Amino acid sequence: MSHVVECAYTGSVCVTKENVAELLVAADRFLMSYLVNGCCHFLESQLAPESSIDIFTLTQNFKSCSKLHTKTKRYILKHFEDVLRLSKDFLELSSEHLVEFFGCDELSVKHEEMVFEAILCWIYHAPEERKMYMATLLPKVRLGLMAANYFTGKIKLNPLVMENESCISFVSNATEALFDCSIREPSTLILRKQLTRPRFPPAILLAIGGWSGSSPTSEIECFDIRVNRWEDVNKVNGRPIAYHGSVVLDGSIYCIGGFDSISYFNTVWKFNPLTQIWHEVANMFEQRCYVSVAVLDGLIYAIGGHNGHTRLNTAERFDPPRNQWTRIASMAELRSDASATTLHGKVYICGGFSGQLCLLTAESYNPQTNQWSLIAPMMNARSGLGIIAYGDLVYAVGGYDGNNRLQTVEAYNPRTNHWRDVAPMIHQRSNFGIEVMDDQMFVVGGFDGSSTCSNVECYDKETSRWNEMRNMVKRRSALSLCVLSGLPEVTQYAADRD
Repeated sequence: MSHVVECAYTGSVCVTKENVAELLVAADRFLMSYLVNGCCHFLESQLAPESSIDIFTLTQNFKSCSKLHTKTKRYILKHFEDVLRLSKDFLELSSEHLVEFFGCDELSVKHEEMVFEAILCWIYHAPEERKMYMATLLPKVRLGLMAANYFTGKIKLNPLVMENESCISFVSNATEALFDCSIREPSTLILRKQLTRPRFPPAILLAIGGWSGSSPTSEIECFDIRVNRWEDVNKVNGRPIAYHGSVVLDGSIYCIGGFDSISYFNTVWKFNPLTQIWHEVANMFEQRCYVSVAVLDGLIYAIGGHNGHTRLNTAERFDPPRNQWTRIASMAELRSDASATTLHGKVYICGGFSGQLCLLTAESYNPQTNQWSLIAPMMNARSGLGIIAYGDLVYAVGGYDGNNRLQTVEAYNPRTNHWRDVAPMIHQRSNFGIEVMDDQMFVVGGFDGSSTCSNVECYDKETSRWNEMRNMVKRRSALSLCVLSGLPEVTQYAADRD
């Protein structure tokens, strides 16, 4: 109460972890909107996997906290795997809350098996009181998205399922719906649809522009990993563009430099994924086609490229809040058709074309000293390659060595300054898009030596295997990829679940 009085007289109060719950109750009781907002602002700043459920349950009782409550629910759905692993409060949720979470398309899980394991964990925390809820919770699991052996071995034979008549009936109907393709009764088909309805992805992969056929394209496609499907989205401001770079920063996409078969651009366009509107921001100092781009500490780096006359070793960086480009130190080598990424506070750029040779050299930039330093050269010369930070390594993928398009992949360890071979791609390619999403490395499109391609494959560092994914709708090389995550409304970009 002393804090409430203090706030009434001074307009400020110190909100802490220890007093925020009681302050919120008092502020709501006395209709002190300023103090309610202060408590909500503090709670939002504390949002993390460990604390999210506590904040969710605290704010559910206050209409004045409805925005924070909704935001916290989205956070839990998006980070569910981390919440399940780190939050002790998960085991104290009500069955109604579990039904609410597990019934959502937005629940982010790599494997549906995790949802069933979470139910078991919750029930076994207080088995005698909670085992009856299996019949309520099991229908919220998308059984058709599980591996068949898990469904038949772990679901059908689970003691909590076998001793509950409602569960036995549900599993029996689910088995018929999933495995008997001859059934065509409407009720069974509806059940099959419910059991196999994909959840929404935590992130969307965008393929922007590129060279398609004999000319650049302005089209954008987005990839929904949960259904392995590409969808058309928008156009790059109506302008065909290729050999450009794109990055995501603070929820916006920046499309940098490039070439439209006539002009070499120094322009930069910013895309708002919520409104799907493009607008131009400050131009770079130099025109840059075949540019390498990266993001580090809230700044966008544009490195090397070709200005229509010569290859470049210059670099510059963009500060979005100031809408300003600043020149930085030049590289040791002229590079176009290179690729860049960031890892452990440094920018890495590898390979490319000097105007005479395909390069195997690589450099790192330290923003603290404004210096480029040569690092160990790659094992293969690579122009039109893809460079990406994945785990604690920098991967160099594909490209052109002066004679052939490459399937080979190598990885650089900054701690040892050493490159090593990695499993080769399924397809040879250069001038493709590369990104990491869902803890997998994606390569998209490119040129295979004879034609522009639309094929897509992804690499899993845990299994050291490449897997083919659904092809893009449009064949394209010289495209750029970026990943959109944290969208409040992912349905704008995801495939239609209905």
